[in-house]
Amino acid sequence: QVQLVESGGGLVQAGGSLRLSCAASGRTFDSYGMGWFRQAPGKDREFVAAINWSGGTTNYADSVKGRFTISRDNAKKILYLQMNTLKPEDTAVYYCAADHRQYRSYVVITEYDYAFWGQGTQVTISS
Repeated sequence: QVQLVESGGGLVQAGGSLRLSCAASGRTFDSYGMGWFRQAPGKDREFVAAINWSGGTTNYADSVKGRFTISRDNAKKILYLQMNTLKPEDTAVYYCAADHRQYRSYVVITEYDYAFWGQGTQVTISS
């Protein structure tokens, strides 16, 4: 089992920045890929970014590429999502998730590949 707790959400103006954190406890954090997903009101949950176990491989949704950066600190067991140049359409609940498989060299972007999820943190961008 792994427990994930997101933090860092809030209300910011368009063009601003936020950094989300996801603290992990339980199983070995540094052997599993991690991902960020988001769900806006009335919409399905969607992939945002993912990183493999070592941090050497990342992937981003086209809508956030160039604005968001995913990273991890395996020593601290924390996953990050740095979000810059935020837009109103980035408004959503953001979730971090842990891959169910260890030591994948690549990243996975479908939610069905993730076994554990945090409770989510609200991000609201005002125009």
